[in-house]
Amino acid sequence: MKITYYGQSCFGIKIADINVLVDPFITGNELAKDKINIKDIKADYILLTHAHQDHTLDAEEIAKNTGAVIVSNFEIANHYEEKGIEVHPMNHGGSWDFEFGKVKYVNAIHTSSFPDGKYGGQPGGFVIEGEHKNIYIAGDTALTMDMKLIPQRTTLDLAILPIGDNFTMGVEDAIVASDFVECDKVLGCHYDTFGYIEIDHEEAKRKFFDEGKDLMLLEIGESLEL
Repeated sequence: MKITYYGQSCFGIKIADINVLVDPFITGNELAKDKINIKDIKADYILLTHAHQDHTLDAEEIAKNTGAVIVSNFEIANHYEEKGIEVHPMNHGGSWDFEFGKVKYVNAIHTSSFPDGKYGGQPGGFVIEGEHKNIYIAGDTALTMDMKLIPQRTTLDLAILPIGDNFTMGVEDAIVASDFVECDKVLGCHYDTFGYIEIDHEEAKRKFFDEGKDLMLLEIGESLEL
């Protein structure tokens, strides 16, 4: 499993020969738009955690460029199906066996609406069980006790958690979240893009290290392999 960071909460995940894209927000991201060309991104599936613009801005164009299937909650799936895009609707607690692995849509505490105010259903996260590795993509969320349910079903190799604070969990709550999901290997997201969520990288890494955990903060365009 190869994971590439495209800024904010956007990741490309390559599982075998399948390309999964999560929460594409690139052309509107001042930190990413000059580094990443969305026309170069490969996607067979696009997973959307919720409807906010900083998670969905480039979903339509990339889906139309690539023919990708958009996977999200029922309301978001309907929104894109009306635009002629192939979709797979899900809802909380449900799971589906895709060609790249089993995906479960899990709870998140946040809000969800499209830029025009249209209702975007309830926000969520994804647990992906690949052939060899399992990951949790929290999406935008507060710390929630529901996270404790995840390791009852799935042993995680990586947790992708928001750490920017203000709109989501901050570093301290993300450390607790990693305890809840029983995964000490964390990939940070949803930080630095806006003034409200700028963080001190070294301090964040130190706080995780002091708790015996590994926080990874990738540069935009950088990848890691599990």
